[in-house]
Amino acid sequence: MSKQARPRDLDESQAQAIARNLRVSPRKLNLVAELIRGLPAGQARATLTFSKRRIAKQVCKVLDSAIANAENNHALDVDRLVVDTATVGRSIVMKRFHARGRGRASRVEKWFSHLTIVVRQKDAEAKAARPPRRRRPEPRQPEAKQEAA
Repeated sequence: MSKQARPRDLDESQAQAIARNLRVSPRKLNLVAELIRGLPAGQARATLTFSKRRIAKQVCKVLDSAIANAENNHALDVDRLVVDTATVGRSIVMKRFHARGRGRASRVEKWFSHLTIVVRQKDAEAKAARPPRRRRPEPRQPEAKQEAA
């Protein structure tokens, strides 16, 4: 008499990992999440490894967890994984007070965030079916002036 299993929210070619209550503001975490959106998993991991941001280490751990979930729980090929989405959400806000001059106090808010990373396995057929990306046109070179003879 256990309750029924919840239907899966993701496709069969996707896996996810979630980190809750990371001690960083959502705005700062989103800057790091933007770095890896849409990248292949190996390249995203390399980007996070060499990032100067403090939170990049925790984001790298979440990405590793999503890759491990894809490999072990869903039998996906690690070499073909791509970061599908990296969403950032607000969590709790700790409110503290800081002493100011003339006996006053000001409020200090310490933000926490949630991070969800979804990786998906890219298909060779989907890449062939997708139209090629348009390249930016080359910048125009100034035309050489012709001297009248």
